[in-house]
Amino acid sequence: MRTKTILLLLFITLTLHAENNTAKDDVLREITGAKKPTLLINIVTMGAKGDGKADCKKAFDKAMRMAERRGGAHIVVPAGTYMLNGPIHLASNVCLELQEGATLKFSPTPSYYLPAVRTSWEGTFVWNYSPMIYGYELHDVSIIGKGTIDGNAGSTFATWRARQKNAQMRSRQLNHDETPVAERRFGDGDWLRPHLIQLFRCRNITLEDFFITNSPFWCIHLLQSENIICKGIRYDAKLVNNDGIDPEMSRNILIEDIHFNNGDDNIAIKSGRDNDGWAAATPSENIIIRGCHFKGLHAVVIGSEMSAGVQNIRIENCDYAGYCKRGIFVKTNPDRGGFVRNLFVSNCTFDEVEDLFYITSMYAGEGIGNNHFSEVSDIFVEDLQCRKARQAGIVLQGTAAKPIRNVVLRNVNIDEVKNAISLDHTEVVTMEGCHIGGRAGVPSQVSEKDQIFK
Repeated sequence: MRTKTILLLLFITLTLHAENNTAKDDVLREITGAKKPTLLINIVTMGAKGDGKADCKKAFDKAMRMAERRGGAHIVVPAGTYMLNGPIHLASNVCLELQEGATLKFSPTPSYYLPAVRTSWEGTFVWNYSPMIYGYELHDVSIIGKGTIDGNAGSTFATWRARQKNAQMRSRQLNHDETPVAERRFGDGDWLRPHLIQLFRCRNITLEDFFITNSPFWCIHLLQSENIICKGIRYDAKLVNNDGIDPEMSRNILIEDIHFNNGDDNIAIKSGRDNDGWAAATPSENIIIRGCHFKGLHAVVIGSEMSAGVQNIRIENCDYAGYCKRGIFVKTNPDRGGFVRNLFVSNCTFDEVEDLFYITSMYAGEGIGNNHFSEVSDIFVEDLQCRKARQAGIVLQGTAAKPIRNVVLRNVNIDEVKNAISLDHTEVVTMEGCHIGGRAGVPSQVSEKDQIFK
C-alpha cells in the first residue's frame, strides 16, 4: 500500500510538472507586448518644459492628438521634471519613453482629474476621477525608459482613506443592485482615490524599466486587458493602498524582474467584485510571475475581489528584497463566488514573514450567512523556502460547502515557525519532502534517565 501511495504521488507530481511546463510555453507564445511605432516626437517640440514648474499637460495632449492623426508615435521625454496639471490620456500605437533623468510629476490638485472617466474601484465599475495615466479601449501601448512617474499624492489623495467609507459602501450597493454603470457617478466629495496608471480594455501592452513613487491609490491597474509585458519596473511607493501591479479580469500577462517596495500588495490578482464579477464572467488567467524581488505588505495576492475567477497562475524563481508580511496569500469569502484554480508556485525564497503560504475562503469574516462559496482547487507548490514565519507556515481554510481540493506541497522548508500547518475543510492534500519548523535529525539514544519506570 505504501509503495502504491508513493507511486501515485510521483505520478501526480510528474503529470503536474509536464502540464505546467506545456501550458506555460503556450502562454509565453501568446505574450508579445506592444508593437513600437516609428514616428518620433520629442515632447519638448510640443511645448513641454522640464523645469519642474511649467504645466506640460497641453504639450502631452497635443502629442497624443498628433499620434492619433499619424497612426501612432514614439513620444520621447528627455531628462527634466515635467509638471502635469491633469492626466495623460494615452492613444493607440503610442510608446511613451521616459529617458533617464526624466520625471513626470502630477499635480496633487483633485479637480484637475475631472471630468470623471469610466473606471473601476475595488472591483466595482464606476465613473470616477481619471487615473493620472489612462488608456481606454486602446491597442499597442508602451511606457518604457529609466525615468520616473511621481504621483505626488502625499498632500491630498493619500489623506482620503479616512473619508471614503460612505462612497465605498455606496459603490458596493450599486454593484449588488446591478445599477447601470452610467448611473454610478463619483467625484468631488466622494473621496475615492484615482489610480496612478490604468489600462482598461486594452491589448498589446509593454510597461518596462520606469520608477514609480507617491501613487494616489493602486500603481498599475490592468483592467479587462490582454497581452501584457511588465518588466524591470522599480518602486518606492509607500502611500496608502499603493499596490504594485493589479491585473483584474485580464489575461496573458508576463510580470518579470520587478523590484517592489510598496506600502501594500506587490501583486494583487483580481477579477471583479460580487455581481459585477459574475456578470462580466471574465477570469484573470494565464499570468506568469517570474524573477521578481518582493518587498512590502504581501508578495503575491489573489483576491479578495475575484468573483469572475482566477486560473493558470505561475509564480517562479522569485525572492525577497526586504520584509513581506505574507508570501503567497489567496483570499476569498462567501460574498465572492468564483474560483481559484491551477496555481503553481516554484523555487521561491522568503526571509522573515508573518505567514508564508495562506489560503482562506473566510477572509476578514465577511460573507457569513451568504452562499456564494468559492471553489479553490489544484494548487501545486514546490521548492518554497523561508527562514522564519512568525505566525503560520501553511494555512488552508476552506468551507464545508466548498473544501479546498487537490493541493500538492513538495520541498517546502521553513526553518522557524510558530504554527506550522493548519488545515480546515480540505480534500486531498499531499506533502513530500517538507520540513516545517526545521528538519528532524537522527533520533537520540535511550539514556539512563529515560529508563525510569514507576
